Amino acid sequence: MDYIENGPAKSESRLVLAHGAGAAMDSPFMDFFAEKVGDAGIHVVRFEFAYMQQRRTTGSKRPPDRQPKLLDCWRQVIKDFGPARKLFIGGKSMGGRMASLMADEEQVRGLVCLGYPFYAIGKKDKPRTEHLATLKTPTLIVQGVRDTMGDVNSVAEYSLSPEITIDWIADGDHSFKPRKSSGRTEAQNWIQACESVVRFIHSQS
Repeated sequence: MDYIENGPAKSESRLVLAHGAGAAMDSPFMDFFAEKVGDAGIHVVRFEFAYMQQRRTTGSKRPPDRQPKLLDCWRQVIKDFGPARKLFIGGKSMGGRMASLMADEEQVRGLVCLGYPFYAIGKKDKPRTEHLATLKTPTLIVQGVRDTMGDVNSVAEYSLSPEITIDWIADGDHSFKPRKSSGRTEAQNWIQACESVVRFIHSQS
């Protein structure tokens, strides 16, 4: 399995990030977050699920693997990079959701979800929140206020674990991009999100 690493490898705190369903580990979003968090003195590791690795080599757009295979991939990554350090896991959208299903099992120090997919687009009646009600791992969810997979009004209705903190990004969509009319820029929102992640990791380290 190939990895991309940012930040000091000897840092006491390590954050392992998985990509979302449709973009690879070196997407502009993933590059930005890994580099900024790494610059703050945290060792950041990125990896790709098997279907994305195959997409990279063959060029064919395969859909994500089924959940058991994705979770097995997470187990292997955690075996490779934990638990010797203060290990945090998470990721973008689907990658963060899969990490959330592993966090308690692997007893990691913390969980970071960047745009959690609380429900599929257009399927608010089928929330993906059952395990979030009882989550024991300290968790940060960074979420755009108008995320089409979990906007601020919809998420307010869920019963979530007291271990979960949500940092709402002003006018942000699923990737925290605001509308021009908001007066904010994508870069401002991404920087805010990175700063939130760094504060969270330092608070748990």
